[in-house]
Amino acid sequence: MTATAAGRYAAALFELAGEQNSIAGVEDDLGRFQAMIDDSEDLSRLVKSPLYSVDEQSRSVGAIAAKAELSPLVRNFLDVLIRNRRLFAVEDMIKVFRSLAAHSRGEVVAEVASATALSDAQMEELKATLKASVGNDVKLATRVDPSLLGGLIVKIGSRMIDSSLRTKLSNMRLALKGTG
Repeated sequence: MTATAAGRYAAALFELAGEQNSIAGVEDDLGRFQAMIDDSEDLSRLVKSPLYSVDEQSRSVGAIAAKAELSPLVRNFLDVLIRNRRLFAVEDMIKVFRSLAAHSRGEVVAEVASATALSDAQMEELKATLKASVGNDVKLATRVDPSLLGGLIVKIGSRMIDSSLRTKLSNMRLALKGTG
């Protein structure tokens, strides 16, 4: 899991957070930073684009991190990513960090994409179903993807369950083409 560059950075951050007994706090900070990326096209572009200079990224991300009151460890982590020109991979690093944190608690992380936001009752039912399937407590990392039209896509490790309406319609379209 940590063989990639993103995995190595996430593992290093996880180790430092463990030494400071702040794994949960760092996980929360990273989750808030991920939410900011998801909610802002400008921040997403700043994070992913190689066109911004180190100074531009450092000033902008530094100001955002300070305003969001991210921990010094997370701020330093983001600064290292910027200086090493690895900020573009921060979302992968956040996923790996969350997986490491969940694993340390005996949980697995399920990435769930749905066409609309899931209710609390739906999330609890999904957690219970997935726990019965994988045998561990499950933490959901949810996101809304309207292009799915309906249903869910659930990823746990290397396993993926796609029950989205988009995929069902696509499969039906392929089946109809194949019979002509």
